Amino acid sequence: MTPTLVRRPPAHAGSPPRVDAHARARDWAEIQERMLVPLYEAVYDRLGVGAGTRLLGLGCGSGLALLLAASRGAAVTGVDTGHTELLALARERLLPGAGAQAPHAGAPAREPAPGCARLVEGAPGDAAPPSGRPGYDVVTVFEPLGPPSGGTEGLVETLGEAAPLAERGGAVVLAGWGPAERCATASVLRVAAKLADPVRGGDADGDTGAVPSPGAAGWRPAGRDRLEEAAQRAGLRPDGSGRVACPFGYADTGSAVRGLRSTGLFDAALAVTDEEQVEKELAEALHPHVREDGTVWMPNVFRYLVARRG
Repeated sequence: MTPTLVRRPPAHAGSPPRVDAHARARDWAEIQERMLVPLYEAVYDRLGVGAGTRLLGLGCGSGLALLLAASRGAAVTGVDTGHTELLALARERLLPGAGAQAPHAGAPAREPAPGCARLVEGAPGDAAPPSGRPGYDVVTVFEPLGPPSGGTEGLVETLGEAAPLAERGGAVVLAGWGPAERCATASVLRVAAKLADPVRGGDADGDTGAVPSPGAAGWRPAGRDRLEEAAQRAGLRPDGSGRVACPFGYADTGSAVRGLRSTGLFDAALAVTDEEQVEKELAEALHPHVREDGTVWMPNVFRYLVARRG
């Protein structure tokens, strides 16, 4: 996810669409976010995340990735900004009974106990380890459905802020879509680009590493080596990668529409057309993926990169 975050609304020339933030956050947490569990688990298995691991999740959103790490015994810290509704859900998951508001930027840092969590609303630097404590063993930038605002430049900036928080030799993990030809959802996401930018229509430009990105044009493909390039530009050393099957499965077309809309990838389209048109064309694009029992199934492959702080 975060996969920062797919959940950041894109910048575009039109007026921002009216969005029920609470409903969107619930749809993300209850429908869409679980599709990325295989990605989270594969990364944690590869890095041996468990008791004794100090993990920081940037753009933690509603906190499912953190919850999975905490269930392995890791001490987890999550940070996000501008997503109050998602952070409220993360607190329900990770800090039951702790109140409705996440700690604000500048609040005193306290090391979470193994298997416990700390959540911060603010910038990455606001989630620095407590004074005198070592950096994080693992820093995740789980925003696989789309890069942070600003595309690759935004991702480089996020990684530049994340790197100093990791311990020397610590792992910084990025994630993104795999090859477009292995992602059934790519054809559905092109609807967002077609509606938002009918002149170009969301056509691929020859690259095969499909990654939806924010902006007036909605979905656009990105190069295969985007993750490596961003890591190197941020001063990190790539240290292995992997691919993970993350099929998107929904109970019915209505659930699929709600889940995909919760990603924010259709916001640019909503700004230049109406909600009815977006949902109509989205449902039509999903039709080839509807099975006989009415469920929707779209096989996808996601890719992750492990980079190290020198």
